Amino acid sequence: MEFLNNLEDGWTIYLWLVAGAGIIIASIIAIRWAAKNEQFDEDIKYVVFDKDDEDKMSPEEFKKAMEVNKYQEELREKYLKEAREHKASEKKKAS
Repeated sequence: MEFLNNLEDGWTIYLWLVAGAGIIIASIIAIRWAAKNEQFDEDIKYVVFDKDDEDKMSPEEFKKAMEVNKYQEELREKYLKEAREHKASEKKKAS
């Protein structure tokens, strides 16, 4: 604490600049991660619908919802397969 008291006036602005730069860098990294991991998918809202909701939607919306559901199911299978393969390779390494 004595060190901080011995510093000249105006040093706190540099602390704020470093903190601000850190926040901006962390935000950029988080946005980049989200973009790479399909976190900005506008069609995700259709995942809550299923075939029983056809009467509640227009034909175009229902078609879009079914396409999105099919794509999401395929994506889920892909990630589950990758996870199983990763787990198997980890198990093999441990042996």
